[in-house]
Amino acid sequence: KLLCTLALLAAAGLATDAGVRAAALAATTRAADAAWANAGALVATTLVAAFTYVWMWFRADQVDAVEIDLEPAEADDEWRSDVVVKKMEIKNPRKPHAIECFDPATLEYLGDVPAMTRAEVDECVARARAAQRDWARVPFAERRRVLRVLAKTIFKYQDAICRASMRDTGKTHMEAMLGEILTTHEKIRWVCAEGEDALRPSPRSVSLLTAAKSARVEYLPLGVIGVIAPWNYPFHNLYNHIVSGLFAGNAVVSKPSEYSSWSGGLYMRIARAVLESCGHSPDLVQLVTGFGDAGVALVESDVDKIIFTGSPAVGKLVMRGASANLTPVILELGGKDPAVIFDDVDLDAVLASVLRGTFQNCGQNCIGVERVYVQDGLYDAFLERALAIVATFKQGAPLHSGGAELDQGAMTMPAQVGLVQELVDDAVARGARLLTGGRAAPELGGQFFEPTILADVTHEMRIANEEVFGPVMTVLRFEDEADVIDQVNSISYGLGSNVFSGSAARAERVALQLRAGMAAVNDFAVQYMAQSLPFGGVGVSGFGCFAGPEGLRALCAQKSVIKDTVPFIRNVLPAPARYPVSHASVSFVDGL
Repeated sequence: KLLCTLALLAAAGLATDAGVRAAALAATTRAADAAWANAGALVATTLVAAFTYVWMWFRADQVDAVEIDLEPAEADDEWRSDVVVKKMEIKNPRKPHAIECFDPATLEYLGDVPAMTRAEVDECVARARAAQRDWARVPFAERRRVLRVLAKTIFKYQDAICRASMRDTGKTHMEAMLGEILTTHEKIRWVCAEGEDALRPSPRSVSLLTAAKSARVEYLPLGVIGVIAPWNYPFHNLYNHIVSGLFAGNAVVSKPSEYSSWSGGLYMRIARAVLESCGHSPDLVQLVTGFGDAGVALVESDVDKIIFTGSPAVGKLVMRGASANLTPVILELGGKDPAVIFDDVDLDAVLASVLRGTFQNCGQNCIGVERVYVQDGLYDAFLERALAIVATFKQGAPLHSGGAELDQGAMTMPAQVGLVQELVDDAVARGARLLTGGRAAPELGGQFFEPTILADVTHEMRIANEEVFGPVMTVLRFEDEADVIDQVNSISYGLGSNVFSGSAARAERVALQLRAGMAAVNDFAVQYMAQSLPFGGVGVSGFGCFAGPEGLRALCAQKSVIKDTVPFIRNVLPAPARYPVSHASVSFVDGL
């Protein structure tokens, strides 16, 4: 990097010299020609300097990707299974110690993964703890190097990573790139750029009584982090915590959902291979696979913290299980995020964001738009324009012919299709208008639900209050600021929020009054691409956070430290403050 800077300074000198010569030649009889010629030289020199600077900078940080062996289903879009089922059943009574894995878009059988026992889970935690003792002493510079190698390897194998996610969850290639690769690279970029600053010792003020001392807070590795991750983004949901956990000096034991455990094999092979190639124990990262009992075993093990992402009902069970060992928890329990649209917006621009927020990943997003509040003056135009676009959506199996241009993939969990149908039917029965969709589409060959728009939804309907997690745009009407604030805040969820207005001041004013852990002003959920911001909610959406300095510090043991500022100046306890207590002692303390 020093060479980069020197090269840039040298190039700047050459550019300055070229400018001086251009000015001198401009004074001659052929001034115009000379000026143009040397101006060209100036531009060329500057461009070469910039290119050299950027090239040398990246060379200074260059690392090599690790080679990973891929299975046929991970390596080839054209791979097809010999077994296709009519209904996805991941628990087979004939295989009590296995999870059967399927592609929800095609119902193709992908293979089995182990359903681990409590003893096997405990062994994973023990191996992670043994490896973490050495890793805790590794300096930040080396942790950054490991993450850069990881990023390079992810970039090299991004197609295989996306392919595995698509097979395991039914998402489209675009959703896999956006939700798995782009988000994970941003996570690594921020942690490498700012993570050390976030975990530096934090100086604190002292009182008059401790004026001769200095105070600080140290952020030390916590130990072993247990992660129970959901199925909607299987790669990012694992690596989100692997990246931050490793950088904070911890080991990480991760349990993916039983509905997205097949892809976890590839994802864990990548992380372990990178650690090993960098000279560190691959046991720092562990994969637990299994059903609910494996999750219970992880929660009740001797991990130092649990991070759980899932439903409020299961989150309560996690808290109950963690309480036995007083294990602290971070809970992200989903959302019912609103998009508030005032009638002074650019409709086309806002509609594009709201459609993305509603239908991305077939609506299976914790910060997806689940409630669309449109002001009276724009309501009908919004519905007309939204219907015209959604009616053209293409849906199908992402890895089959034409899959690259699909707008919607499949639903990952079989039960979720039924729940979405139930919520849509309840809304229609209570007076909502079904503009398009509204039914499952098994004729597509997998677990599909049609892209749906419901208008005239009210808060008396379940769908306005319960998380849908499906491809349904739920549209509600509002009159003014006070009305929409009351409607948005009337439910118990509070993860994210999005407010759109032609007046940025109004959009921000309303956003700050919505009960949510996050707010996007005139955009949809872009805070997740600013990993300097903490991610978390309020209410039944959970507590604690990940991402940002707050998220990194949450993976640390915070230790308060106070010491003498000057070694030869020490606080000596005055005689009246010593035992045994006397009348002088009382007078002394009163005087303080």
